[in-house]
This record gives sequence, structure tokens and C-alpha cells, in this order.
Amino acid sequence: MDNQVYDVAIIGGGIVGAATFYKLQKRNPNLKIILIEKENRFADHQTGNNSGVIHSGLYYTPGSLKAKNCVAGRKELVKFAQENNVPHDVCGKVVVATKKEELPFMDKIFNNGIENGIEGIEKIDSKQIKEHEPHVEGVAGIWVPVTGIIDYRRATEKMVENAEGINSDSKTILGEEVIAVEKGEEYNTVVGSAHKYKAKHLVFCAGLQADRLARKDGVDLKEQVVGFRGDYYELTDQAKYKVKNLIYPVPNPDFPFLGVHFTRMTDGEIECGPNAVFTFKREGYGKTDFNMKDTFDALTYGGTWKLFFNNMKFGINEYRRAFSKKLFLKTLQGLIPSLTMDDIRPGRSGVRALLLGTDGDTRDDFRIEYHGHSIHVLNAPSPAATASLAIGDQIADEAEKHFSLK
Repeated sequence: MDNQVYDVAIIGGGIVGAATFYKLQKRNPNLKIILIEKENRFADHQTGNNSGVIHSGLYYTPGSLKAKNCVAGRKELVKFAQENNVPHDVCGKVVVATKKEELPFMDKIFNNGIENGIEGIEKIDSKQIKEHEPHVEGVAGIWVPVTGIIDYRRATEKMVENAEGINSDSKTILGEEVIAVEKGEEYNTVVGSAHKYKAKHLVFCAGLQADRLARKDGVDLKEQVVGFRGDYYELTDQAKYKVKNLIYPVPNPDFPFLGVHFTRMTDGEIECGPNAVFTFKREGYGKTDFNMKDTFDALTYGGTWKLFFNNMKFGINEYRRAFSKKLFLKTLQGLIPSLTMDDIRPGRSGVRALLLGTDGDTRDDFRIEYHGHSIHVLNAPSPAATASLAIGDQIADEAEKHFSLK
């Protein structure tokens, strides 16, 4: 038992948890805060396995939390990276329409971008696409100069380091899984796999486990988190010249993911992907990974089946592509026709958490709720990493409002 009574315990050491720690501590230097993470390093799941993109805010409904936090968070993240020597590059990206039928939706997301206040975006024609990405074929596109790339794991670590430097009474715990929460009048007891921790207030930033921890904290949550794995390929050395920066397709409005794209990473590698397939293990990164509880929970939940039925054609295609290099290549060739089988090799995988409604709706916007002495980040899909510092501010606002922090 850690006998110290902390003012706030933050559960979850991904980038949203780290940003919350940093923002709460910066705004309230005297608070004693503890950050608890079940893995042995920070950012080990969604944050450390995402595409590494600093999103502009192009795709999100004007006025939504995603739109507002992405735009504000992006600007703050870039400044943070500059001040803390976090590897990053605001290199810009092209969004490419490969068919005329995609032009109406391309216009829609362009108008979103204008309404969301994204700096410098412009429509470009097929010739201008080639000025940015010479090997891409498209009928029209959008140039987005404020999109970039970043090392999100390093950004997370720097946020934690900065927060730790403000108050020596605050601390971080790695390798401690939270398995229960005991409520008390003066403080809550967070029951970990090895120790217990006392805190007056709790903030849950648990990502793939958000729904389970919410229920352990007494939240009456009807929705459920369902995991989707995304597989990447990498360009081989002989093909890296075919991608300069970031290349995205116009996303299909009927599918809840952005589609396979090309990303130049901060280490110079070029990633292609990800696809999106249901995973039989929430924190499983292999194609055959399996967990009985995760599978049972997902497949006995009606919302999962409604999502499957509503997206059956897409789902089947995604699964076929997950096990076929040839089909994955064919998708990539929609943007860069000159790619060959020898140009790509299997890469890593990531897992995304979707908070599904009982009707199969993906609960697209960010969702942060106050409950008793707790705040729960229930839904923080992409662009949560880009928006993390803005989300941290939003949580700090909620904490100051509900927790009477001093």
C-alpha cells in the first residue's frame, strides 16, 4: 500500500494520460498526482503503434470535439515538439481523388477544412499532385501543408518528464495494472495488480480498456469498446523514392476509417496502410492473436454484429487484404500504379479502440464524462494523439470544475 493520499490518480499512460498529467500539473503545481500505467513503458498500445501523423483536422465535422481539439491540439503539439526536441516534421500531405466519383466527397472534406480553419489548404489538379508526389496518379486532390509526422512515443515520454519536473511529490508507476476501484468518503483506493494507491479524484485514460475500467468505477455504460487491428506494409529501399511525404486517398464516407495511405515516418521509413480488421484480442498485434474474454465480450455484444452487417462488404475486403499481399498491393496501386510486389514488405500492426453503440454506431466524436469523483475518457480514437494536449486542457477544465482543485 502506498500510504500517500494523492490529489489525482490518472490511470493510463498513453499520450492522452500523459497530456492530462502534464496539463493538470502545469496548471496546478501544488497538486500531488500519480500516473499509473500497466505496461513497462509509456505509449505501448494505441499511441506507440499508430501511423505517426500530425493530423490537420480536415475530416472532422465542424464544431465537433474532434475538429476543435485536433486543430488546437495540432498547433500546440508542434510547438511542444519544437521546444522539447521531439522528432517531427510538418511536411504536408496530398489527399488524392483517383476517380471522378470521389470528387463530391473531396469537395466536402475541403469545405470542412475551410470551416475548421485549417491554414493553407488548396485544391490541386492532377499536374499539381505530381509536383508534390511525382509517382501518384489522380484526377484531383487537396494539398494540406500543416499535416506532419512525429514520434508520438517520444512526445508522450517528454510530457511525463515535464510533469514530473514540476512537483517532486508526484510520481509515475509502470507495470501496474488497475484491477479495481474502492470508493471511500475521503479518498478512493485504486487497487493495482501489486499495490494499492489512495487518491481523492480519478481520471481514466484507458484507451482499449476504457469501458471495462468505467464499469469497475460504477459507470452505467451501455456501449462497448471493440478493437480493430491495422496492418502495415513498408516500402523496400528500392521503392522509397516513390513517396516524398504523406499521401492519402479520399476516404469512403460509408466506411468508418480513412483508408490505406502512405506515410514517411520520422526515421525515414515509408509505411503503407493500415487496413482495418476486427481483432480477437484487444491488445493483439498478430494476425492470429486470440483472447477468450475479448472475443466473448465482442461477439456477444449486439453492436458488434450490427457494425459487421452494416459494413459487410468492406469487412470482407479488409480481411481478404489482411492475408493477401497481392490484394494489399492492388489497393496501394490505386494511388501509385508503378508499385510492384518487390516494392513492399510486411511491417508492424496497431490496434484501434472503437466505442460502439448498441446500434453499431462507432460513436465517432471524442467522449469525456464526469462521474462522481472521476472523469472518464470513454472514446478517444484518431486524431486523439494529435489533439492530446487540447484534450488534456479539456480534462483539466473538467477537473477544476468538478474536483475543486487547489
